[in-house]
Amino acid sequence: MGKDKIENASPHALPALPYADNALAPVISANTIGFHYGKHHKGYVDNLNKLIAGTEFGDLPLEKIITRTADKTDKVAIFNNAAQTWNHTFYWRSLKPKGGGDPPTALKQKIDASFGAMDACRKELATAAMAQFGSGWVWLVIDGDKLKVINTGNADVPMTTGLKPLLTIDVWEHAYYLDYQNRRADYVNAVLDKLINWEFASENLG
Repeated sequence: MGKDKIENASPHALPALPYADNALAPVISANTIGFHYGKHHKGYVDNLNKLIAGTEFGDLPLEKIITRTADKTDKVAIFNNAAQTWNHTFYWRSLKPKGGGDPPTALKQKIDASFGAMDACRKELATAAMAQFGSGWVWLVIDGDKLKVINTGNADVPMTTGLKPLLTIDVWEHAYYLDYQNRRADYVNAVLDKLINWEFASENLG
């Protein structure tokens, strides 16, 4: 009985990483993955399950929790932990070993139409990452029929403003500090050059 109650109160699980914890090295070390995924991401999932146990959000999927708690001052803690759970899962899938390079054809054409060239898109992602003051995220999103780069602070997600994310880069300090200290630009450029998963972005393009 007690075991059933615990399981029912914890509907959200930490998703498995799509690669080994050392697969992104040397750009992102296994040590960083251990803390970032094993402590931070897991912490958001655990906190969310505690916060929603016995509430109206207890049986809802993650995206519905996010959209129903966004901009509600009395639900900030639930939103933050739900959004950070979702953001981190999306971030891990936005990376892959031996990433970077050129996107699949349909996405590349969309990028060229929206930004003029791949280099311009890449530069805009890097610039937005450096422009984000404090903690947050940089996103490649679809806005209508056009792609654009946006950044969000803290746990905010594009879907709450009607934008569809294609990929993201985490610029919270815990994403890079163990490997790069305060050199955010080096982390972002290395991710864009060697880890960014354009195939995942292409899948999201639909």
